[in-house]
Amino acid sequence: MVSDRHVIGGADSIHMKKIKNAALANQRAHAQRVAELCKKRKEILALPSEKALDRILEAPQPAALVHSFPEEDFYFLVQDIGPEDSLPLLSLASNKQWEYILDLETWEKDRIANDAVTRWLSLLLRADSKRLMKWFLEEKKEVIEFYLFKNLEIRLREHDQDPSDFPEDFMTYDQTIYFRIIDFPGAEEDTEIMQAQRQEFLMRLTERLAALDYAAFHNILLEAAAVIPAEMEEEAYRQRNVRLAEKGFLPFDEAVGVYQSLKPEDLKRQRTKSILTFDENLALLPVPLYAVGLMQEDNHFTRALKMIDTDRVLQQLQTEFASLCNQIIVADHKTPRNKEELRAIVKKACGYLGIGLEELAQDEKGGGPQRPAALITQYPLSQIFRVGFGRALKLKWRAEKWLARCWFAQAGLRLTFWGENWLGVLGGLLIKKPLFYDNYASGVLYREFATLDDIRVTEEAFNRIKALDDLLSLMPTEPETLNSLGFLTYKSLILTRWARHHLGLPGTPFQALTLEQFRVLFADLFETPSDAGRHEPRRVPLPIKESFLNWLATETGLKDYEISEQIGPAFEDLFDEIEAEYGRVAVQDLDPRYIHLFLIVPGKK
Repeated sequence: MVSDRHVIGGADSIHMKKIKNAALANQRAHAQRVAELCKKRKEILALPSEKALDRILEAPQPAALVHSFPEEDFYFLVQDIGPEDSLPLLSLASNKQWEYILDLETWEKDRIANDAVTRWLSLLLRADSKRLMKWFLEEKKEVIEFYLFKNLEIRLREHDQDPSDFPEDFMTYDQTIYFRIIDFPGAEEDTEIMQAQRQEFLMRLTERLAALDYAAFHNILLEAAAVIPAEMEEEAYRQRNVRLAEKGFLPFDEAVGVYQSLKPEDLKRQRTKSILTFDENLALLPVPLYAVGLMQEDNHFTRALKMIDTDRVLQQLQTEFASLCNQIIVADHKTPRNKEELRAIVKKACGYLGIGLEELAQDEKGGGPQRPAALITQYPLSQIFRVGFGRALKLKWRAEKWLARCWFAQAGLRLTFWGENWLGVLGGLLIKKPLFYDNYASGVLYREFATLDDIRVTEEAFNRIKALDDLLSLMPTEPETLNSLGFLTYKSLILTRWARHHLGLPGTPFQALTLEQFRVLFADLFETPSDAGRHEPRRVPLPIKESFLNWLATETGLKDYEISEQIGPAFEDLFDEIEAEYGRVAVQDLDPRYIHLFLIVPGKK
């Protein structure tokens, strides 16, 4: 016979299996809904801003779709659409999404920005006034009390005090607590507009609070009148930093560590990062996609991401990349408010990650194209970024060390001495965070280093500057005379000295040429073109270049081949510039006003 206990035990087992199966079915259904929402978010973020809003509002469950956006993505979506046009989205947003927007928008460093608070609270009041009042009373009472303290003068009527004792601009709802809006003086038109908007918002805010819960409103006014602003602002700042740190917005003194140089060998001695094992609860957390969606680069980092074929690993890397971008935002004191501003941060992060991966891969033999993908799963992205930035920083330190002891600085010359291009290179290296001198090749004068080739090009230019400075230090110079020559560059200094030697002119080697003397040099400087090349610019003949090199060797005491090895390409570029500037000019058309590669005595043509 089968005992009752066995029957009951079997029934319990079947019941538990049913419960587990039902739970698994619910989890799968929930995971499917989350996946569908993620797919919709990706589609929406890829749309133009005006279409993105329509797509959200037309969704079967727009509130669920809005709530599924990570706070970072929702913030940029609102900025893209325009805060004033995003009221329907703000009304659907969660309290955490509201809080994230206020954390980013209403602070200037460690101080609360009153005008920004007015603007965003006014938008939220228009979006959903009832929920905003409830949020204030239940979760953000300190925020509203601090704001009212800054903007209202609050007085309590004594029992023996007549209402007429209060000025006419004081208001009251109960003949007990009186308040008036504090005027912030300002003469500018935009300030006056802001004052009017602030007054309108404060009137609506106090009316709504009083209408919702007058007892709570009464207490808020009493507490606002007794606020200790420094303590309350400091505590609000601390709480805000804690919230933002979870998104990668570390305090500045910690975030700036992303620019601390890290050598590849030091990184390889560190412990590798942990890739999270699959967790269904973690898999349901929304991954920030906005920053990743702005990647347009084709470098070691972006190619490495494309090689990741495991979703959980890719999601962790996307979250890590978004956190790195946020850390850069804090370190750079920037608050991007649209795609283009965030795109610059993303481009910077991608560039230095690519440089870092290239540096790490260079130190290893083998590995092939799969090695960068392995590196981003092995080391934190912030550490790889530091390796890449450290490569540029190392070149900056070389330039600063050289500047402290170089010949041209000791001679009292300015950076303009190195000409436009080399001045740009040095200027990019000597600023706090080094930049690549692009000279408008991509539409800007300076940009972030994007590849290891950018660093190599800059390093090659710096090496030429350094070599030429060493060369000039070997030549007899007179610092007082150099500083009296007006606008002087290394080109005009060297070429004028050589020209005086070539012409056998007496006097100081730094003396400017007269126009007649330059015309004599000009006749020797170019070879006569053949009939077939009459329309081509004239060329500087090889004997002239050899004469120039021999003169340099005599002046510096170096061998001609040593000069050619160290700085030959720079002098080749110099003669190419001479040909480009003067190769098509006739002798009779020479004008001192347009001759910059030689020192010419000013005068008429």
